[in-house]
Amino acid sequence: MKDSKTAARYAKALLGLSLDGGKLDSVYSNMQSLSETIKGSSDLQSLINNPVIKGTDKLTVFSSLFATDFEESTMNTINLLLNNKREGLLAEVANQFIIQYKSHKNIVTAEVISATKLDEELKNKVLSLLKHDGEVEIIEKVDASLIGGFIVRVGDKQIDASIATKFKQLRKEISLN
Repeated sequence: MKDSKTAARYAKALLGLSLDGGKLDSVYSNMQSLSETIKGSSDLQSLINNPVIKGTDKLTVFSSLFATDFEESTMNTINLLLNNKREGLLAEVANQFIIQYKSHKNIVTAEVISATKLDEELKNKVLSLLKHDGEVEIIEKVDASLIGGFIVRVGDKQIDASIATKFKQLRKEISLN
C-alpha cells in the first residue's frame, strides 16, 4: 500500500510535467511501453529486483532501451527512481500514470466477457448500456461457459446478462419451491 501511494505521487508529478510541457499523449505512450516491457521481460524484472547490480548499471540498461524513443520527462522520472534506489516502483509508477491519465481524459475501461467474440452490434449495445460522457475503452474476453449473453465490468460495477447466470437463478427459484 505504501509503495502504491509513493508510485502514485511520482506518477502525479510526471502527469503535471507532461501537461505543462504539452507532451501528455507521448508520455502516456512511453508509460504504456514501459509497463508492457517490464511485464513481458523476466530478465528486466530480474535486473530491477537485483540489489547486487549497481544503480548506474541499471540506468545504463534503461537508457539504452528507452532513451531514443522516450520523452525527456519520462527518462528523467526513470533516472530519478533509479538514482533514489526505487527501481522496484517503475512498473507501479507506469501503471499509476496510466490510471491517472485515463482519469484526466475521462476514459473508462469496460471489461466485457462474452460466450463468443463480440460483433459491432453487440459492442454498440454494451456502449449504450454504459452511458458515459467520455471515451470507453473495451477489453474483450471470451468465456464459453457463459453459454450466451455477456458480463460487463466497469470499476466496481457489474452488469451480468449471461445465460449461465439466468440458469443459476432459475435453478435457485425451482429449488426454493
